[in-house]
Amino acid sequence: MSNVNNPFVQVRRELHQIPEKGFHETKTQGYLLRYIQGLSQDNLEVKTWKTGIFVKVNGTNPSATIGYRADMDGLPITEETDYTFRSMHEGMMHACGHDMHMSIALGILTHFAHHPPKDNLLFMFQPAEEGPGGAEEMIKTDIFSAWKPDMIVALHIAPEYPVGTIATKPGLLFANTSELYIDLQGRGGHAAYPHQTIDMVVAACSLVTQLQTVVARNVDPLDSAVITIGKITGGTVQNIIAEKARLEGTIRTLSVESMKKVKERIEALVQGVEVGYNCKTEIDYGSMYHQVDNDVALTEEFMRFVEDNTNVKMILCKEAMTGEDYGYMIENIPGFMFWLGAESPYGLHHAKLDPNEDAIGVAINTMISYLNFKAN
Repeated sequence: MSNVNNPFVQVRRELHQIPEKGFHETKTQGYLLRYIQGLSQDNLEVKTWKTGIFVKVNGTNPSATIGYRADMDGLPITEETDYTFRSMHEGMMHACGHDMHMSIALGILTHFAHHPPKDNLLFMFQPAEEGPGGAEEMIKTDIFSAWKPDMIVALHIAPEYPVGTIATKPGLLFANTSELYIDLQGRGGHAAYPHQTIDMVVAACSLVTQLQTVVARNVDPLDSAVITIGKITGGTVQNIIAEKARLEGTIRTLSVESMKKVKERIEALVQGVEVGYNCKTEIDYGSMYHQVDNDVALTEEFMRFVEDNTNVKMILCKEAMTGEDYGYMIENIPGFMFWLGAESPYGLHHAKLDPNEDAIGVAINTMISYLNFKAN
């Protein structure tokens, strides 16, 4: 199993116990700051923003700045692992690997705090990746503008790949994503007098069925899109016709154009339900994340570097419908993201996610080598 001699495994376990929701990562921020303050401060500048942290490693003779991003927040999931270091926060869990991401970032930072490269490095501990989205706000700060990197790198653990592997691809890696909330308002009443009511359970069920036609009949078959309704609520008891109903779901597309088209069709169908069922409706798209579009030249260079200079197996993967607000960071700044093999029998966002902690050392060593190559 994991290499417990790696001190950053223990860091991961301590962070695992204190998962917090987006923009509420106060304990997490405090833990990170205490660790960072224990490093040599000769080459470091540290600034906080909300519950996030910027750490600049000043280079010895800088001509550029390289950014590295790690996300911080947990998920509202009740943990079901057998860990001795299970979450101490009821109903919250690091079920997406952000505890791994932060411990890896601290490992890389520790090395460069004591061995600064020629160019500057900017470590960004970003809150609220799972929602409502911290990346877009973080890059709009004065701190980011002052320390703006010339390129950015990030990783995400991948339970489906074995430890010792990295997977990525030039170009589109992760999809455009949007939350979807649809509220329906009708008129409730007694189950025995349906003619006196406007039944929102019936309207909601009809709408769910109609939504399944959007991708099948409006998106180019050579493109890809997904509409998933993951939650339906409506009604109070079995013998009262529901006055309200709510659909909650997600939209994912592999192009900005498809996202626009899918939303236009959803809105048209919802308007049709409003007319057809004589009800009122409201749509809220919640958090929307921009696609992760890897810079082709940088990604190809990184892939060659890993193949030629490490013992890590490099895999050319396919794009995924996964969403990541890191896409905002590389929308206008060259950068890339890669999957880090962590071989868990349970996937991301699962209550039993169990990533192999040996992946922490693999990532730290790989990124120290790569950043030495790029920043010297």
